[in-house]
Amino acid sequence: MLHGLPPVLSDTTRLLVLGSFPGRASLETQRYYGHPQNHFWKILAAIWQQPLTDMPYAQRIDTLHTHGLGLWDVYATCEREGSLDSAIRNAQPNDVSGLRARCPQLQAIAHNGGESFRHARHTQALGLPVYRLPSTSPANASWSFERKLAAWRDVLQRHAVGG
Repeated sequence: MLHGLPPVLSDTTRLLVLGSFPGRASLETQRYYGHPQNHFWKILAAIWQQPLTDMPYAQRIDTLHTHGLGLWDVYATCEREGSLDSAIRNAQPNDVSGLRARCPQLQAIAHNGGESFRHARHTQALGLPVYRLPSTSPANASWSFERKLAAWRDVLQRHAVGG
């Protein structure tokens, strides 16, 4: 059984990005979006015009807090060989019901990819806008970086975390 990463939240979190479950590289390093080919940090770097990919991880997290962006995953634990969402088995979801109490400024939830978005009914129960964003995973090769960037920029700017 694999165990996910703790949430990256603060009392200033306005938008929460929910992935599905950390990939192998992220679990090994205990860092969100740890695979070097994942576009997550590159997309934020472009939106915020900051060199996130060159920063130490702790500084990246501080930057997320500064911009009001939080991170977590829909699954707390699962079984999986490799890193593909399609290989996830016996997953146990994280409890998102208390998010509004933990993040009093929370305005919206953005699901990073289709597997995460399968749990939108749970996040919609919070009474906030819920978005499906294109996965930043390197497995999502059908979307170009520029197309992903445009979709992500739109949602982040709607909730004042777009730089």
